[in-house]
Amino acid sequence: MEINKIKLQENITKAKNGNQAAFRFLLNSFWGAVYGYQLKKTKSENEAEDITIQTFSKAFDKINTFDDKYVFKTWLITISKNVFIDLLRKKNSSIAFETTKEQEEKVLLVADESPTPEDKIIREQNLAKLLRDIKQLKPKYQEVIQLRYFQELSYKEISEHINEPMNNVKVKLLRAKKLLSEIIKKN
Repeated sequence: MEINKIKLQENITKAKNGNQAAFRFLLNSFWGAVYGYQLKKTKSENEAEDITIQTFSKAFDKINTFDDKYVFKTWLITISKNVFIDLLRKKNSSIAFETTKEQEEKVLLVADESPTPEDKIIREQNLAKLLRDIKQLKPKYQEVIQLRYFQELSYKEISEHINEPMNNVKVKLLRAKKLLSEIIKKN
């Protein structure tokens, strides 16, 4: 699917200004390309998905460094390739990745515009049906949905609970909401 260049540029600019809807647009538009690239490299759906989440997490954290002279998709794939290489090195050296306090504080500055269309669909559903639909998600997505919407934890609390950087939590939650929304619409 070819993405309108003007719409893409507008969303990149909005994302640079912290617009959550623009981040969602970029995630939805390029998820498949990054995931497909990693699936070919890793031959593992779970690893490809984890690397893709980390890719978008890093990309959104560094969106202001993106130079409009380059192709956005290529920039994402480069980040993804570097994340993959970093994970290989980490596996070989067994060193855990930690975010700095400064990175964590930057994430807090990203506005959490509520409610999104996915949020509205989720809230409108019958609870029993919603729980059945949530069960169709992968366990890591079930967990973030459960923690955010049923236990009403903040991003920071979820980050601490699942022991992952807050950027990863935000990307996982965006992805989980999109997948859940698709399941709900399909049913």
